[in-house]
Amino acid sequence: MMRASQRGLGSFGVLIVLAIAVAIGYYAYKGIWTNETSSCNGALTACMQKCRRTVTEAPAAQACQEACRRDGDACGRGGG
Repeated sequence: MMRASQRGLGSFGVLIVLAIAVAIGYYAYKGIWTNETSSCNGALTACMQKCRRTVTEAPAAQACQEACRRDGDACGRGGG
């Protein structure tokens, strides 16, 4: 005859699974919806991606990326 605690996870197992789910949800929320990472770094990354997508000639791409770096440096000095 099987004991009740041996049928499935039991209450302790359910708590463990629930804690893992909450932790995954928390880190997903932080990564997607909050702006705890540097907004300057995010803006720099977005600017660089825009340069790669929209500019096809190498000199223009370099100029675009330099403008992104200047803006990123200014953002960093501004405390953002």
